[in-house]
Amino acid sequence: MMPAAPAPPPAFRFKAAREPMLWAAVAYSAGIIAGIYHWRPALWWIVAGSSFIAAAAYFARRRSALGWGLALGAFFLTGALYIQVRGASPRLDTNIDRYADRQKLEITAHVTRDGRLQRGGLNELKQTVEVETESVRNTKGQSEAIHSGIHLSIYSPRLNDVAADDDAETGPAVMPILHYGDRIRFSTELKLPHNFRNPGAFDYQHYLADRGIAALSSAKMENVERLPGFAGSRVAAWRSRLHRGVVDKVQELWAPREAALIDAMVIGEEAFIDRDTRVDFQRSGTYHVLVVSGMNVSILAFVVFWTLRQLRVAEIPATLLTILFCVAYAFVTEVGAPVWRATLMCAIYLGTRLLYRDRAMVNALGAAALGLLIFDPRQLFTASFQMTFLCVLIVAAIAIPILQRTSQLQKQALANWDSDDYPALLPPRVAQFRVDLQFIAARGALFVGEKWSRRLVCGTTAFFLAAWELLFVSAVMQMGLALPMAYYFHRATTIGLPSNLVVVPLTQLMMPAAAAAIALGFISLWLAKVPVFLTTIALHGITGTVHGLGSLRAGDLRVPMPSIVVVAIAVGALVLAIWAARRRAFFAALGLAAILAASLVLAFTPAMPRVRPGVLEVTSIDVGEGDSILLVTPQGRTLLIDAGGPIGPGGSQLDFGEDVVSPYLWSRGMSRLDAVAITHGHSDHIGGMIAVLKNFKPRELWIGLLPPSRALASVVSTAEALGIKVVRHWEGDEFELGGAKVSVLFPPSDWPVGPKPVNNDSLVLRVGYGDSSVLLEGDAEKQVERRIAALHHPRANLLKVGHHGSSNASTPELLSSVRPQFAIISVGSGNSFGLPRLEALTHLSDAGARVYRTDLDGAVTFYLDGHSVTPSVAVLQAIGFY
Repeated sequence: MMPAAPAPPPAFRFKAAREPMLWAAVAYSAGIIAGIYHWRPALWWIVAGSSFIAAAAYFARRRSALGWGLALGAFFLTGALYIQVRGASPRLDTNIDRYADRQKLEITAHVTRDGRLQRGGLNELKQTVEVETESVRNTKGQSEAIHSGIHLSIYSPRLNDVAADDDAETGPAVMPILHYGDRIRFSTELKLPHNFRNPGAFDYQHYLADRGIAALSSAKMENVERLPGFAGSRVAAWRSRLHRGVVDKVQELWAPREAALIDAMVIGEEAFIDRDTRVDFQRSGTYHVLVVSGMNVSILAFVVFWTLRQLRVAEIPATLLTILFCVAYAFVTEVGAPVWRATLMCAIYLGTRLLYRDRAMVNALGAAALGLLIFDPRQLFTASFQMTFLCVLIVAAIAIPILQRTSQLQKQALANWDSDDYPALLPPRVAQFRVDLQFIAARGALFVGEKWSRRLVCGTTAFFLAAWELLFVSAVMQMGLALPMAYYFHRATTIGLPSNLVVVPLTQLMMPAAAAAIALGFISLWLAKVPVFLTTIALHGITGTVHGLGSLRAGDLRVPMPSIVVVAIAVGALVLAIWAARRRAFFAALGLAAILAASLVLAFTPAMPRVRPGVLEVTSIDVGEGDSILLVTPQGRTLLIDAGGPIGPGGSQLDFGEDVVSPYLWSRGMSRLDAVAITHGHSDHIGGMIAVLKNFKPRELWIGLLPPSRALASVVSTAEALGIKVVRHWEGDEFELGGAKVSVLFPPSDWPVGPKPVNNDSLVLRVGYGDSSVLLEGDAEKQVERRIAALHHPRANLLKVGHHGSSNASTPELLSSVRPQFAIISVGSGNSFGLPRLEALTHLSDAGARVYRTDLDGAVTFYLDGHSVTPSVAVLQAIGFY
């Protein structure tokens, strides 16, 4: 019987096939954008859409191109209609808003998301939990049934006799953890979520709204009462128990640090990940590994499908079982849209693969995008959605077509090694490559035998071809994702390529090993030992790479918001690369060169700061209850005074320098600062300064008094480590900064230094340009204000009010000397201190000053042109998305 002839290898096509679902998704997305920015009556969209559909059906058989264009127009109009009918903002029950007026309330609610235990302030534990209210009762005894989401923080003191280890600290005797469906009653005050109203700020309100949260509250554990009964969905309760069971099993199998990372990477539980770990992964360009994302689903789907096929399961059942596994995984993780998005795309790809559709990946991507946007069109404006689909598009539309003409062709030379007829079916250069390999194998057979020589040659060749594919895909992804990384995260991942070359293969080992360890752990801890060991080895390799490369200064390249021109260049380069990938080699190389050039422009081309030349700009940045002021001189020199921070020593999950001040500066196109100044050592003024120093590398750090303070010492040591010149300024110093005159009015060099920072340590500056000037007080109080008024008699058009408008500042003596036309108070919305005080506001009104406040106006900018002052309140172009 004659052996069957070898099947010919797949031929590579230069011309790209049509991808109808991708173009339909693009048209639908454009319609969503048009529907948000260009409102029209619903009937207008319906009539237009119906006309396009009818025309498309008419021309479908006569003129295919015209019919296809009309069909895309119909998708466009459908997207516009849908977003206007559905609404751009999340649907949220806001009936509870009227109770957010600082009144005491008694709320009955049930838990909708399990509690997460965290370390709070000094000697304190904090549990955050999401609840849905059932009823609200005020102090007058009036009760109302309301069903609104609340983000609740529960505080409890740590027991002095409890050991500091994690197990004791999280035990139920210290703070019982609340689980889904638990009913509780608690006493609290409500407040509404507040955004920092600066250009470039994160939209925290809509982030919470997408989670169904309408208000924030806090309570002491002693004021929280558990009630009998259960409320909620039994399916969701079962999922919550399953999720907790997996988390508990991970904690049992691995040491605490490894368990925290595995919880985040495998199951999506991020409660145990600290901020420093997140930053290391972000800096190294491997953050997608730390969080459950499409890569996790892809790896697990591949392993499951491959395992089933090795067990001789037919392709259709293997596909269906793989899809069911992905759905179960998405269900257990509780991550939400990102993992469900990846699951849907994986299901569509595996389904279309059964139909033997050529290049189903791009078409599946379009179908998944269209399905998700129909389900929730708001996802179009999220960074997660955009980066997920851009990542897959880059691989499917750029990397794979180019690999098909390089390594994929070369791999064909390894098939049918013993066939004499197969080489005739190969392209000439691949056939020659095969001959060369066979010649090398024949030489090696003289030393190790024919069998081992063939295995060695084929194995080595396959390894290097696989390494090339990993290197190429990683490089293309890093270049293609440069724009969203710069736009959303202000990072240029210069070390992302070497990091991913190590981390991604290790993740491909870690994910299935961890899944196997968890599954076997429920059966027997002894059976789980081998996969636990493999997972630990891979995890140590990942963390070692991330920490080692992430700690390099080259990895900490921060970039400002790209200009419209740079965005257009980057988008154009990506479109060119996609178009060229399936054309001839010259065009493919041109496309790759274009996205490489665009990524280099994004990373290394200095942005043009958006400033108004010839004026002195003073901007009070909204940092809540702290202080941060940006000065831009007439010649474009920049000075940042303070950088906000949390109130008190308890700290905050928010880094004000990284999360509030830096995004505002980046939104202005600023990548460097000329100088920064610290008025005094309180946390609400210097808490964000270390991040600012690292992100903007100023030339100088200005300070006055230096009382004993760990926070102040940390700022100074960070500046010295970064090569920033530390300058002490004292009363009487006068110098020019970019066309503006800076005068230091306080403190004198002989002023006594106390045992800790106080408000009257404040560095007080007067900055003038021509006949206009601003007096910047920091937190100076009555004693310092009266001294300045008596010794310096300062005049200023604009006054930065001392100590956030407290009754200890804004003295009549200072105001009668300064006689300001305008005053700015940096104060937090609904702050617990009751600032600004009526007394301070009355003094300012009597002095004839027009008062602006960051709690009411957000970021406020004043332009001093040498003669007068012009105020400007930032207008945020909010469209209801984050």
